[in-house]
Amino acid sequence: MFINWAQQEITLKIVYYGPGLSGKTTNLHYIYNNINPSLRSDLITLNTQEDRTLFFDFLQLEFGKILGKKPRFNLYTVPGQVYYKQSRKIILSGVDGIVFVADSQVERMDDNLDTLLDLEKNLISIGRTLKSFPLVLQFNKWDLHNIHDPDTLQERLNFYQVPCFKSVATEGVGVFETLKAIINQVINQIH
Repeated sequence: MFINWAQQEITLKIVYYGPGLSGKTTNLHYIYNNINPSLRSDLITLNTQEDRTLFFDFLQLEFGKILGKKPRFNLYTVPGQVYYKQSRKIILSGVDGIVFVADSQVERMDDNLDTLLDLEKNLISIGRTLKSFPLVLQFNKWDLHNIHDPDTLQERLNFYQVPCFKSVATEGVGVFETLKAIINQVINQIH
């Protein structure tokens, strides 16, 4: 959290974290394309030639008041590929809340678990832990056929019983519900 006293603004950082191709960037694209343009910035994306996220995606949202100040929610994604491990750690610096975007496909469970462990290690390195941190899980790709049932996903990924949402980010299913839940958690922590 950063407070600009001169402009009476609070800047809060929310990071979408998850394995490669789980739908992190798709979430930000859906939000960008379906929110009032007066409430958002431009979407900044740095992609590789394969159209994969290279360093991060960034979108800023502005609405409401917190403690009498205008909030700015900066939404970031991290690259999911293993070789961008250091980038993920840097992007977590100053984070106020995390959306973990899990790929619900059966064959992606190990990737989800590895990435969740990576997230916890990175948070510990900056003096935080998932146990007491604003976190929302999103079980994405719910439209596919080879997916885990909700109980299995809950049991294997939701260690701290945080809010979770089934989603189809390409169609917007669960996208705004997830965003609203993490914003509410971040605001509650501020209060």
